[in-house]
Amino acid sequence: MFLRKGDFDLNILFAFADDWGRYASIYAEHEGPDSINKLISTPSFDRIAREGALFMNASVPAPSCTPCRSSLLSGQYFWQTGLGAILLGAVWDETIPTYPLELEKNGYHIGHTYKVWSPGKTANAPYGGKRTAYVTGGANFGKFSHHATKRAQEIGIEAAKRELLDEVRMNFDSFMESRPEGKPFCYWWGPTNTHRTWEQGSGKALWGLNPDDLMGRLPAFLPDVPEVREDVCDYLGECQALDTGLGIILQRLEELGELDETLIVVSGDHGIPGMPRGKCNLYNIGCEVALAMRWPGHIQPGRIIDDFVNLMDLAPTFLEAAGMPVPESMTGRSLLPVLLSEISGQVDPGRTFVVTGRERHVSSARKGELPYPQRAIRTEEYLYIINFEPDRWPMGAPRGLDNPNTVPPSYEDLHWKTGVAYAEMDASPTKAWMIHHRNEEEIKPLFRLGFGKRPYEELYDLRKDPFYMENVADRPEYSDIKKKLNVELMEVLHKQQDPRVTENPCRFEHAPYAGPLQAFQR
Repeated sequence: MFLRKGDFDLNILFAFADDWGRYASIYAEHEGPDSINKLISTPSFDRIAREGALFMNASVPAPSCTPCRSSLLSGQYFWQTGLGAILLGAVWDETIPTYPLELEKNGYHIGHTYKVWSPGKTANAPYGGKRTAYVTGGANFGKFSHHATKRAQEIGIEAAKRELLDEVRMNFDSFMESRPEGKPFCYWWGPTNTHRTWEQGSGKALWGLNPDDLMGRLPAFLPDVPEVREDVCDYLGECQALDTGLGIILQRLEELGELDETLIVVSGDHGIPGMPRGKCNLYNIGCEVALAMRWPGHIQPGRIIDDFVNLMDLAPTFLEAAGMPVPESMTGRSLLPVLLSEISGQVDPGRTFVVTGRERHVSSARKGELPYPQRAIRTEEYLYIINFEPDRWPMGAPRGLDNPNTVPPSYEDLHWKTGVAYAEMDASPTKAWMIHHRNEEEIKPLFRLGFGKRPYEELYDLRKDPFYMENVADRPEYSDIKKKLNVELMEVLHKQQDPRVTENPCRFEHAPYAGPLQAFQR
């Protein structure tokens, strides 16, 4: 199904924030009274959702920047993108079609600001690289809280914020000004401020958020202590910052008279960084993301969509919406039938699960620069995970910290230097606090959940255990469920030629997918 080219000139705006999970105030209306989202305000995202559709079950294909973006841009599972399937050591295969370059071939003016596809070589290659970059206004937005805090000492908080918002406007305006007359556009806005690091205390100082308001709202696997609450609060401040930047772009589209001629999609590439079970994990907090779409005349306003969506479905969606055929390489399923429907709830009866996975993130996290291979299937009721190499450390080598008698690195080093231990969890105040308190009786089980080794199979009954605290994979009463989910997961992996299950030896265990970067770069 695709709309005929020439029926209309459709502009496409995709706002894709780095490390932004499902944090937007409109979600609080659909969550319980203890929702974290009750504490923040994201009017720009909420507007898109209210004037279009809000997705309740959107997931990334991989909770790691490069493979997620490889998948999204190419409309394929990450393991189908060659060296795009890993983070450090990634190289883009330019024979793989991507939706922006396909649009450009068919007459679109394309451009991007900030992060699209990185780290990897060549940076942002799936979007045309430097040729299609628009950063004439600067790139300070990516360090929003650091930059605003520093400038606020000289010019005040609101003026400091305004400087960063002016940067967003200037970058977008330079893109629009370079657009040839009569051409539709495709623009990618990729803010990175929700990626670490953040200015400690900035959630309160810049946005008036109170860390103590998070008391009783944190997931059960996080210690509910002041240091962790402040860390999460600072992250929520960055979420509000990206929303203000999004508002600038919406305002400019409205001023130019093109807002209602544009399909607007907003999402992020995985969950919160530097938190146990977040980024680099297949648990909900690592893979769930916000997703909203606005398309006047095509998406009925106010729809709530429960279908399970993998973000790799966006590439074929964008092409079909623009009236263009979808390359055969795109194994994602277009969302156009869901978008054009008028009903809410479960629209497509076939969208009842999503498959996620990961391979290598930080190259030096383990001996031999090996990955931590995982695949998972998530349904409304269950989360089933396979850890193919359970003898490896999920978050990277502990560097002696698995021994309770080992003196940990300094709090400062664990706060700022990711590689000192458990290198696949970003450095953060939360990481530092948990490592320094790991021997306390109340913290030991939480530390094991976040940092310890995991069994080959994990199964969580999300109806009873929404924070996936209790693995029921070995319980007899769940044997039929586990078998069913395993069959469904393996069916997808085999059908989509995942090397992890179709190759022996598996490519992800050997160079250039594993091993030292130096050898790979030679």
